[in-house]
Amino acid sequence: MPGAPVQNLWDDLPVLNNRSKEVLGYPTQKPLALLERIITASSNPGDIVLDPFCGCGTAVHAAQKLGRNWIGIDITHLAISLIERRLKDAFPGIEFDVHGTPKDFDGARDLALRDKYQFQWWALSLIEAQPFAGKKKGADGGIDGLIYFKADAKTTKRVIVSVKGGEHVGVPMIRDLKGVLEREKAPIGIFLTLNRPTKPMEAEAAAAGFYENDFGRYPRLQIVTVEDALKGARPRIPVVDTGAAFRRAGREPGAATQRRLDV
Repeated sequence: MPGAPVQNLWDDLPVLNNRSKEVLGYPTQKPLALLERIITASSNPGDIVLDPFCGCGTAVHAAQKLGRNWIGIDITHLAISLIERRLKDAFPGIEFDVHGTPKDFDGARDLALRDKYQFQWWALSLIEAQPFAGKKKGADGGIDGLIYFKADAKTTKRVIVSVKGGEHVGVPMIRDLKGVLEREKAPIGIFLTLNRPTKPMEAEAAAAGFYENDFGRYPRLQIVTVEDALKGARPRIPVVDTGAAFRRAGREPGAATQRRLDV
């Protein structure tokens, strides 16, 4: 608009709050309009934008929208998985490379040995579960992740996810998850494991029975391996309530080009 040029104080940009459509639920998220202004003022279409601490990906989102090439880097698999989903939601058909995340069982095992928390956050992203305690490391009460689903038209319930990346898994872990379901009054539990379950573990899980609602009948305790999840296997749960977890980004118009995303 006509008037004085933009000064050092930018008080004309929208402030993010819980009602903002672009809010994804990431604690340090910045307004997209802010990053669009910075990128527009400091680069030209076709230039490369680097964000070495990209969090939930607002800078790379803005760069993609404005026709810039980009490289985004973050230290946590939680951030990278959120950015991947954000870009795919905002720019359907987009192609980009992700470097540093496990692509097979050996890569998953290596990550589990190096950092159990990073493995946990990465494994949860395979089944689109939300980390229970975000980036906080500590006691979790047997809950590593959550998936929210619609129990009926008005009610949202939780799926409890327990992640195990150690070499040894057994029946007591399945019983522990059963106890968490009872304590939390949760209808479904997912045991997400790096290593293959034993036959007694599968029998113990089957003994937990089923959860039923208007949408169908679902095993109450399900075992999913990381290897199978890498191949596309997903838990059997009712309709996911995306509004109760990390929200999805709105779709942006425009063609997608190849980019790079590092962790």
